[in-house]
Amino acid sequence: MDVYLVPVGPDRHELYCEVPDEIDDQDAAAESTDAKPGFFRRLRLRFREMLAEAERERRQARTTRVEGGWLTRIKTRVMRWVAESIAEQRLLWHLRSQTEACLYYPDDLDEARAVAVLKTQLKSDFEKHRFWLAIDSLLFIVSGLLALVPGPNFLAYYFAFRLVGHYLSLRGARNGLSGFEWKTEKSDALSELRRAIGLAPDARDRRVHEVATRLRLEHLPSFFERTAVPMS
Repeated sequence: MDVYLVPVGPDRHELYCEVPDEIDDQDAAAESTDAKPGFFRRLRLRFREMLAEAERERRQARTTRVEGGWLTRIKTRVMRWVAESIAEQRLLWHLRSQTEACLYYPDDLDEARAVAVLKTQLKSDFEKHRFWLAIDSLLFIVSGLLALVPGPNFLAYYFAFRLVGHYLSLRGARNGLSGFEWKTEKSDALSELRRAIGLAPDARDRRVHEVATRLRLEHLPSFFERTAVPMS
């Protein structure tokens, strides 16, 4: 598994990865072999189905026009929003099942500093997702009361989605912090991203796409646009 320490400011970094779709498919197939899955496993299976649908919508967003009734259009936009909003958590979800990974870091950063940033972010992620897992578990239970109301319980679906996401993220962060082998490798392409932050918008966009092509990271430009420090 390849993890990238992406510079998003003069001294700020975010962890990033892209996982091929076939790996997601293999994980989903492995979980679906249980003939009588428990309640939480059923939530996880439904969670994976939602993610797969959201990913399909994201990949079609640039080439497909949203058609159909207003419910269809709303659902399509929500699925695209879901795919973008959980992109960062996918790294943690996939760390759960790994035993080693390679951290690519900007070559204008020394290795010790890069590893320290990695550990700090994973610790922060662990604490954050542990907190929200507790909160969303309570809210999911409370939202179950709405099951008495006719119609789909969208509130329960929402908190179930968040609950599973935080649970998987917590496990991934914990695995990345202990019992895990991290290799490291410098990347001059990542350093180009730091220098790109100060460029004019058009020039910055071209530079980021060039770096994404070099690193073979399809969604890096949209990630960088969301996380990089806005320049005046």
